[in-house]
Amino acid sequence: MGRLVLALVLAAVVVGIALALQRRRAPEPTASPPRYEAPTELVRADFTRPEAPWLVAVFTSATCSTCEAVWSKAALLESDQVAVQEVEATRDRDLHRRYGIGAVPIAVLAGPDGEVGASFMGPVSSTHLWAALAELREPGSVPPGCDGQGHDHGDDPAD
Repeated sequence: MGRLVLALVLAAVVVGIALALQRRRAPEPTASPPRYEAPTELVRADFTRPEAPWLVAVFTSATCSTCEAVWSKAALLESDQVAVQEVEATRDRDLHRRYGIGAVPIAVLAGPDGEVGASFMGPVSSTHLWAALAELREPGSVPPGCDGQGHDHGDDPAD
């Protein structure tokens, strides 16, 4: 009988140690990855040429090579009707904070009321930028499936 009690006590100790080790090794639940989103509305007075009917704002960082490519493509959209502004993270820190920019590049196309009609996160082709702006300016002007609308990363960043 003494041996049985000793065996039960030893078994209980081993199970206790095993449970403690298992809990110790259990990985902590991982947090969901951060979600980065483009703003859905811009206050036009925060940006260059608020009187222009259309705004293309490109949120960038000086240390981001992809940002340079997106900015150079977006800058070509500048016209009498379209204001284009680079919003660089260090220089324009307040605007990055105000609009909750947590990742770059983000290109945002907004109308006269500041409502964002299209946005792109990451690399984007010139074709997608031009098509999105054309569709915003004149709905139905771009064939279906070619409108470049919405959070596109572009099929050909070199475009």
